[in-house]
Amino acid sequence: MTSNSSADALFQLICSLEKSEKRHFKLYIKRSSGKEDLKIIQLFDALDKLPEYDEKQLLKKLKGVTKPQLSNLKNHLYKQLLASLRLLKTTENTDLQLSEHLDHARLLYNKGLKIQSLRILEKAKELAKTNQKFNFLAQVISLEKKIETLHITRSTLEKTEHLTEEAIEISSHIDRVTRLSNLALLLYRWYVKFGHARNAHDEKDIRAFFKSYIPTDRSAIQGFYENLYLYQSYCWYAFIRQDFLMYYRYSVKWINLFEENPSMVAVETGHFVKGMHNLLNAHFDLRNFREFQGTLHKFEAFSKTPVANHHDNFRIQTSIYINVARLNWHLMSGTFKEGLAIVPEIEARLKEYELYVDKHRILVFNYKIATLYFGAEQYGTSIDYLQRIINGSQDLRNDLQCYARLLHLMAHYELGNFDIMESLTKSVYRFMARMKNLTVVEEEMFRFLKRSFSLSPRQLKPELEKFLDKIKHLEKNRFETRAFAYLDVISWVESKVYGKSLSAVIHEKHQLSSRKALPHPKEKVLQKAS
Repeated sequence: MTSNSSADALFQLICSLEKSEKRHFKLYIKRSSGKEDLKIIQLFDALDKLPEYDEKQLLKKLKGVTKPQLSNLKNHLYKQLLASLRLLKTTENTDLQLSEHLDHARLLYNKGLKIQSLRILEKAKELAKTNQKFNFLAQVISLEKKIETLHITRSTLEKTEHLTEEAIEISSHIDRVTRLSNLALLLYRWYVKFGHARNAHDEKDIRAFFKSYIPTDRSAIQGFYENLYLYQSYCWYAFIRQDFLMYYRYSVKWINLFEENPSMVAVETGHFVKGMHNLLNAHFDLRNFREFQGTLHKFEAFSKTPVANHHDNFRIQTSIYINVARLNWHLMSGTFKEGLAIVPEIEARLKEYELYVDKHRILVFNYKIATLYFGAEQYGTSIDYLQRIINGSQDLRNDLQCYARLLHLMAHYELGNFDIMESLTKSVYRFMARMKNLTVVEEEMFRFLKRSFSLSPRQLKPELEKFLDKIKHLEKNRFETRAFAYLDVISWVESKVYGKSLSAVIHEKHQLSSRKALPHPKEKVLQKAS
């Protein structure tokens, strides 16, 4: 599908419809209009048959429709499709049910039927409380107060007092949720833009920013949403700072929150899915091999439940995160060649979900697949995937932009393309320096590469040993671990020193780690998600 297709909102919406939704739309239009030959039905059918959006082709299929008319027709069809979907999906979605209750209450109030409106609002209030939808609750209470203030409804004094107390309580809760959700969002956006903290200056900025937002009185944080956004904020804060143990602990708290409130998995499925993704990432960063496998199996089981397949968004996100985890498993266990077997399936899924997958996710997939090919010693293919990052947009993940170029440099080194290595090394060094992404590890890497160009094979091994000795002790340094998280430079150098493949070196480490007892706290991951 071309980029042109993704630019047309109506075409995107039609492509996303299931057969049952298309059938319901046609019944909805014919029932509401009483006409069989509506122009928007013709437009719908024409768009549904197009392999990709092409306005010239579309106008040929719609006889008698001019270009200005087409624009109006498309807007009308878009609105009717949304109306049809709303009618079909209302019973399946709590937010839509609450909106419908509120709409009905307003209509009844406008008709002068105040008591009937209040009854509807009571139903809406109970539904909102059950599902902890406090933003909706605030709207319900606002309308309820308006009716009670402007009209004599014969409500008791106790009820009125309770309503005012409720309004104050809800307002305080919403304020706390807003502050915490703002913090979680801003931290996440910082990570998407820059990646991990690059140095002490970044660390200082993130600490100050986090401290300015986080509530000082933790005892005031109550309820599902306040805790959810609190745990998310700590997750991103820890992840940016590369405090992977803290990241792990708060990912566990995130998932345990759903275990303690199992009904919320269906209400906030997207947050549950994201939490499972973060927990798997935490296991990956800490190399918790057994826990990683256990969590992945539970996530795969969840992906088959009705909740996970209730909406396209949940189904797609779950599939994407499971595939990221499958790649991560092969990357951390050193089974690179075995991992290549799942790449065609993953790429087919990404093609299928092309309309819905964001640029950041594609960037991550390209980098992980490139790393897999590098580990499998298929350096040319690795370079092909890295070129997608290097030649693509540079407004996301400065860190991945840098490490893609460094891995690209290493792939050319492995291929023996020494005629371009000197100029390429200078180019990558300048790029990483400009992005303020040079750590001691990378500095040592560049020094080694520059020296290695003129060395014979016999002279090279002592230089590799020196290089390994210099970077080995940096493995526990938090600002240096970023390099090891993206590129397992130590294992790569060890493979050269010991005359083994990179795959063999990483796999041996995996087997050794798997036999060790893990000191991390036992996590409780939701068993049943339906």
